[in-house]
Amino acid sequence: MDDLYAAADRERLVTEAPKRVTAPERTPFERDRARVVHAASSRRLAAKTQVVGPQSDDFVRNRLTHSLEVAQVARDLSRALTGPGSGPGGPALADLAETAALAHDLGHPPFGHNGESVLAELSEACGGFEGNAQTLRILTRLEAKTVDQEGRSVGLNLTRATLDACTKYPWRRADRPSSAGEKFGVYDDDLPIFTWMRRPGAEAATLGHRRCLEAQIMDLSDDVAYSVHDIEDGIVAGRIDLLRLDLDAVTETVREWYLPDVDRDDLSATIAGLAAGGCWPTAAYDGTRAGQAALKNLTSDLIGRFCDDVQKATYAAAAGPFVRYRADLVVPEQTRREIGLLKGIAAHYVMRADDRLALMGRQRELLSELVEVLVKTAPGPLDRPFADDWRAACDDAARLRVVIDQVASLTDVTALSWHERLVRGASSTAGG
Repeated sequence: MDDLYAAADRERLVTEAPKRVTAPERTPFERDRARVVHAASSRRLAAKTQVVGPQSDDFVRNRLTHSLEVAQVARDLSRALTGPGSGPGGPALADLAETAALAHDLGHPPFGHNGESVLAELSEACGGFEGNAQTLRILTRLEAKTVDQEGRSVGLNLTRATLDACTKYPWRRADRPSSAGEKFGVYDDDLPIFTWMRRPGAEAATLGHRRCLEAQIMDLSDDVAYSVHDIEDGIVAGRIDLLRLDLDAVTETVREWYLPDVDRDDLSATIAGLAAGGCWPTAAYDGTRAGQAALKNLTSDLIGRFCDDVQKATYAAAAGPFVRYRADLVVPEQTRREIGLLKGIAAHYVMRADDRLALMGRQRELLSELVEVLVKTAPGPLDRPFADDWRAACDDAARLRVVIDQVASLTDVTALSWHERLVRGASSTAGG
């Protein structure tokens, strides 16, 4: 175990008996990674929307494949920060960042960010909904592997450092900074485990909203994978041609969604810089194997460029060691602009497409109707663990939270089937 990580970093909320020794013996952070990989919530990601529904095409990413790609970027970036002269974080840094990347989307509900916004509206009475706060809830409560002395689930019982690495927004809704928008990382009734997680020692009083380095790596890796691979999916689907962009429309989307201070000239210069570095296509995608290879090389070049620039900037800013709160990841402004450009292109041509908007409207209606019927009919239709939670809930707000937990756990397919059974089926029976 790297001695840069203290005993408090490796501590679990519930102390566990030593495991039977295997060869080689796994570290606590390696065990955490295995727990996330084997979690049912991880398997469900295979049937949850990334941008385009996973059932719509064999090529597009789903939440699971996206998470695997984020994990690969996180591990590579972490290893780059453990090189000679870098104040190494050691192998544990890569283990922590990779586990955080694998776990970062566990809290996303059916239908991607569209489903997240619906549940946020419907859960106002119980404190709102946020995918990252739901991830913490899954890891520390809903995905049961360990129970405390009172028999209550403590989730996967991950180490303090791993939970902290998984926390993209380390604040509750009421305390969120203005720059975070609607993002937050913990519900009020999960504050006890959050408080335990954020008390790694004497430094706790100075943490504030600061994220640990491992969480910063996870967040950047998510942005890198999200921006590059959504472009790839859009190109293959015939929705995006990087050589024929409506730069005025793209600029408007980038400003509205990601970079409010950017203008058209900024993005034009950003494209020119990417082209000068060999990271922009010179021919339209044609679907041939040569075209597929060129597209794959484009994605590889972009990821390499972003990670290399961040590595150099981080080295230039600090000597390390690059672990926990001893250093910060440095993302150059130009890299932020390049990532924002790619995300804006995908948002404009894919997420704002007319057919996509119509589908999103139907998804919103479906989830709204499903929550409504479950609120009226629970606990009967709920899965056993959620039915137990509903019976133990002390008031209507707590019962609503249980319904939201249940709906958030569903995949795209099961949300459709639950709606068919509980909403449309009930309507048919009433009509008959």
